[in-house]
Amino acid sequence: MSSGHRLLLLDTASLYFRAFFGVPDSVKAPDGTPVNAVRGLMDFISRLVGEYDPSHLACCWDEDWRPQWRVDLIPSYKAHRVEAVVPGPAPDVEEVPDPLETQIPIIIDVLTAFGIPIVGHPEMEADDVIGTLATDAGMPVDIVTGDRDLFQLVDDGQAVRVLYTARGVGKHERVDNAWVRAKYDIDARQYADFATLRGDSSDGLPGVSGVGDKTAATLLNRFGDMAGILAAAQDPDADLAPGPRSKIKAAADYLAVAPRVVAVRRDLDLGSPDLTRPRTPQDHDAVIALDQRWGLGSSAVRLVEALAGSATLAR
Repeated sequence: MSSGHRLLLLDTASLYFRAFFGVPDSVKAPDGTPVNAVRGLMDFISRLVGEYDPSHLACCWDEDWRPQWRVDLIPSYKAHRVEAVVPGPAPDVEEVPDPLETQIPIIIDVLTAFGIPIVGHPEMEADDVIGTLATDAGMPVDIVTGDRDLFQLVDDGQAVRVLYTARGVGKHERVDNAWVRAKYDIDARQYADFATLRGDSSDGLPGVSGVGDKTAATLLNRFGDMAGILAAAQDPDADLAPGPRSKIKAAADYLAVAPRVVAVRRDLDLGSPDLTRPRTPQDHDAVIALDQRWGLGSSAVRLVEALAGSATLAR
């Protein structure tokens, strides 16, 4: 691994949603346009860059928040979420209130002007972009998200961890394998199978009927992974009680496709994006113009200072 290098991968939509709902909607541009999500996201990036001092940085993007190939496998996948198509260069996003929808193109303009890489892939979620960039990165990787699905990427051996923002960016938790083990009684590498078994209502994954967290963890600790569990269900001599055995067998059709839906892709062709953290804005004039138009104020100042260098680091 490269000494002194660190890659910070941002689940961008997770952060700008949090900013939108966490920063008062009274934060507006001079023309009255709400910019609470814009300024909140900028402040989140400033805080994280200042705290972790990454040498490399990327805002990972949902080009498709509900890819058809996942829906084809499990029609209920995110089916309860409302789709709203954002015009122009912005992606399809989920359950977007109008005051947030208007801010997404501004966010893109701001990130571009500062030179912060935006990385997406057609028909893929930001999770899949993150999974690809985090795999064999050659340096420690911090993934910033409020999405538990990305726990499956945690890898102590490759120094990949999740900065989990469920309680807020300022109170984020550093998720390593010990954290996952303490929370769910499984290893991080088993998390995708764990989520498949127990289901996830927020993603429209039904799971195996009658199998919750405890049973899922017990099965994975006993048989290792989904393949081991499925083999045990078919083996009359396996140490598998009749109840769980019948539940696994009854869910055979679901279990044949769900692992592909739940697994974060790690093999996308993203080209060769330069993820080097910008130390100065890529387009200084554009930053000034955006500041004047949208009233970015202290958020712009903080982001310039954070990208230039930070004094207090947390590793």
